[in-house]
Amino acid sequence: MALLSPRVPRLPPSTFAAGTAASFGVRCCGRGARCQATAASGVAAAGPPSSELEAIRWGSAKLQGARDEMEDEVVLRTGSLLDGFSFAAVFDGHAGFSAVKFLRDELYKECAAALDGGAVLSTKNLDAITASIQRAFAAVDAKLTTWLEQMDKDDDSGATATAMFLRNDVLVVSHIGDSCLQVISRGGRPEALTGSHRPYGNNQTSLEEVKRIRAAGGWIVDGRICGDISVSRAFGDIRFKTRKNEMLVKGVKEGRWTEKFISRIKFKEDIIIASPDVSLVELGPDVEFILLATDGLWDYIKSSEAVAFVRDQLRQHGDVQLACEALGQKALDERSQDNISIVIADLGRTNWKALPVERPNLFLELSQAVVTIGVVSIGIWWSSFLALQ
Repeated sequence: MALLSPRVPRLPPSTFAAGTAASFGVRCCGRGARCQATAASGVAAAGPPSSELEAIRWGSAKLQGARDEMEDEVVLRTGSLLDGFSFAAVFDGHAGFSAVKFLRDELYKECAAALDGGAVLSTKNLDAITASIQRAFAAVDAKLTTWLEQMDKDDDSGATATAMFLRNDVLVVSHIGDSCLQVISRGGRPEALTGSHRPYGNNQTSLEEVKRIRAAGGWIVDGRICGDISVSRAFGDIRFKTRKNEMLVKGVKEGRWTEKFISRIKFKEDIIIASPDVSLVELGPDVEFILLATDGLWDYIKSSEAVAFVRDQLRQHGDVQLACEALGQKALDERSQDNISIVIADLGRTNWKALPVERPNLFLELSQAVVTIGVVSIGIWWSSFLALQ
């Protein structure tokens, strides 16, 4: 089922210049999922003038999968609000929606203030930009913590987040958590810009996170911090920040650990933090679009598949919003059970109608099939050999 009513106006095809900024929203249903889609177009080109640089076109979609609550959120602030930069963010909440509800307005405000209305972004000084964004994230998390502590009942909600600041010549990405991935398409080749902050794994980021958590006084059980949560950076989650001792007492009451065990625990710092990784990418002429989505997409669709799918959609109709919705529907078709939030920014540099149709690599597919059959055959032979012993 289509995710938008035919009566809803579409974004202009990518071969046409966008007009004035506009946005719309709509709710609809598909395969038992609730969807909210928004779009914006007409972001004024900024940076060095060039006939090759057109207006950035945006599309976004939120789909609720099989989960009881929709804890994702998408925020778009398009136009020249930040010295020519647009802002987009995706939040993936957990243990409730309170943290996400707070962040969807406050993060942009704090970032805009810390970045001096975008002036810091225009310097392209990564050290200055990183310091400003980290200061903004810390301020937002402090305010969120105070807000959650004032709730009438305990609220353990938290959220991972990826936020980007985009101009047609440069992209700044800030990221905390493990559930939002940002990918750019370079001539059809995916390039991931964000990693995962997790307390498990053998990559450098995970090893550093494990070291930091233990130094702060925390411990890890089966890839979960204090046997509870599997993400090491997030907004909110105050039980791992200002209420760590209360968490220990509660754990004893619930039988999760003993009085003797907690007597040996000495917390030195917050166990979960909201300090983001920040990166800056110069957008050369080979960059086609930017794709930002939560793990409801990435757990079921590889980045290479997502990029190829979006390119094919844009080749067919050039409508970024339709491509966004179709990608979300594809994740549902792949049996995604999680909430799905997607943002796509088409830089307007590609003549999608002239893009050749990607043909399947028959040689590669045949080779993969032969290898698969060979591996399966060896497995069957080995099992039969062992059975005869």
